Amino acid sequence: MVDRGASALSLPDDWPAHPDPILALNRMGSFDWDLDTGLMQMDAQAHEVFDVRPDEYDGNPATLGMRVPPAESRRLDTMVSHALKDGSENYGAYFRIRRRDGTLRWTHTQGYIRRDGTGRPRRIIGIVRDATAELDESVARREQAARHEVRRQQTSVVQLTTAALAHAVTVQDVIDVLQDTHGLTHLGAASLVMGLVEAGRIRMVATGPEHSYVPGTRITRLDAQYPMNEVVRTLVPHFIESPEEFAESYPLLWPNITDLKITSAAYLPLIVQARPIGAIGLLYNDRRGFSEDERNVLVALGSSIAQSLQRAMFFEQEKDLAQGLQQAMLPRSIPSVSGADIAVRYRSASLGRDIGGDWYDLIPLPGGRVGAVIGDVQGHDTHAAAVMGQLRIVLRAYAAEGHTPATVMARASVFLHELDTDRFATCLYAEIDLSTGVTQLVRAGHIDPLLRYADRTCRRLPLEGGLPLGLSAEFGRLEYPVATVELDPGETLLLCTDGLVEEPGVDLAEGMRILGERIRGGPDDVSDLADRLIDMAEERGGDDDVALLLLRRHGLIDQRSGGRLQQHVAPGDPEALSEARHMIRAAVRAWGARERADEIELVADELITNALMHTEGSAIVTLRVLAGSDRRLRVEVEDSSSALPRRREAGESGVSGRGLLLVDRLTDVWGVEARGGGKCVWCEFMVGERG
Repeated sequence: MVDRGASALSLPDDWPAHPDPILALNRMGSFDWDLDTGLMQMDAQAHEVFDVRPDEYDGNPATLGMRVPPAESRRLDTMVSHALKDGSENYGAYFRIRRRDGTLRWTHTQGYIRRDGTGRPRRIIGIVRDATAELDESVARREQAARHEVRRQQTSVVQLTTAALAHAVTVQDVIDVLQDTHGLTHLGAASLVMGLVEAGRIRMVATGPEHSYVPGTRITRLDAQYPMNEVVRTLVPHFIESPEEFAESYPLLWPNITDLKITSAAYLPLIVQARPIGAIGLLYNDRRGFSEDERNVLVALGSSIAQSLQRAMFFEQEKDLAQGLQQAMLPRSIPSVSGADIAVRYRSASLGRDIGGDWYDLIPLPGGRVGAVIGDVQGHDTHAAAVMGQLRIVLRAYAAEGHTPATVMARASVFLHELDTDRFATCLYAEIDLSTGVTQLVRAGHIDPLLRYADRTCRRLPLEGGLPLGLSAEFGRLEYPVATVELDPGETLLLCTDGLVEEPGVDLAEGMRILGERIRGGPDDVSDLADRLIDMAEERGGDDDVALLLLRRHGLIDQRSGGRLQQHVAPGDPEALSEARHMIRAAVRAWGARERADEIELVADELITNALMHTEGSAIVTLRVLAGSDRRLRVEVEDSSSALPRRREAGESGVSGRGLLLVDRLTDVWGVEARGGGKCVWCEFMVGERG
């Protein structure tokens, strides 16, 4: 290939000592460039084309820099470099030279590359000529279009990098974009380094490609003699245009990067609001120097990277603040309760910038009971968190006062409605008696709970429910149906917010089914199961928070030491008696008194009915096991009236007047006690030892 190029010129071996007369006749000069020595010989006509005298040219091509403008010189160098690398046989280009009188004129050169047997370029033989006459307007337009293309390619560097950085959320995301191989390709660099200013020092956070890290530069003082430190101190970009300049300016760094074959470098300060936050260095091995346009593009690139870093830093600061505030609003710790294993978890949204209104709570209650709460205030901001904090406190207070689950929910709705806010909240409240497993659930616009049985099967508990908190008070619909289920030993109740269920393209019912499958296949330990579910939510991502509460009931408690169950029955509630009967029936069965279950339920029902009919306010029903020589089950019904009940004969209708007769006939012993401003009617049943 090289021989064909050489024969095309028909040049003798001692050329250019005897140039072809045809070249001279066509006002063409010739040159012979020895690539091994770097010397380039030119004939007299070539001297004339470049407008240099023989005594002004020493054979070094760099000497022609007095005539070739820097931008033209860099373009020629780049073109020749590519031709030598890609195996080309020849090259040609138009360029301008500046004559002695300062005027510019077009010149053309054509070079033929001669290679040895291995393909290595050894020599370039070529011509130069004055092209002013032939370079008409169309050629000038093509050259202009080429320069525009170069500028377009340079601009695309910023555009491609900016597009990649648009998806970066955290500082690590920005680093990954720049450190990635494709990022280096977009930047057009062979290697890069980036450092951030931290506590008066510069910490290296990115190097590329892999294994290009320079030992001893991980953390450096601001006054260290490194280019990145210098641009941080001066806030001025530094462009290094040759290896010689790099070695001379930074003798400590240069020996460590010689293997990278660096020919030029650009170090850019990363400035935000007139303050340096770091610096980035782009190192090249295929160019020397930077044009004005290239410098402007790189400065714009540095500005884009700085803005992305600032956005990421703000994001991380806001996320840390949001998570800290959210955690402060949640319970600092969950109390341990006898008879159950508890696990709670909270995961903030993947977007992270806004604080959420999700919460959980666990409320110890008298009589071996516990209240479990899960809720979600509308919105993702500090106002939602503030409302959540207040709502969590009042729910805890109402439950601790002894109100029924329905009353707790209704009062919380009124509180939220009267609060100076337009937010509403969904909520689910469960009151569990750990001695009997009787669980009362109230739902206010929230998703249903799930129950995992001891054999790991799992089902959704469909609850009738009422309106979300705040809305039910606004529309005057404060009725909250209470559902009662029995939580047997080894069974797990799961309460969660919709962030654990919702998935893109999946409706709620399907999401609940998928969650049920994950619970079914999860570990038995509630803490491990909670971790597994949160990890799955983390992998899925999403822009909603997740709150989760798991409660697994232990085995039956030995009731020889005495068990206790208490419930409020509100007046005017048609379902109150039904719920109380269910609770009593489950407690009697759990305490091993099945043989007297009908008697106990009938007597308790009579006492509750009397309290509701003949007094004002609610009745408080308490069941307990009394240990001793004879095991007894005691039923107490407390009301706010101080008037004592009295026996009397049944009326003519045969309906009224039988209550205390039944109590006297069916119980082993009964009586009345004064309780503050009210009274307590009690009775006891001998139930013997448990089998």
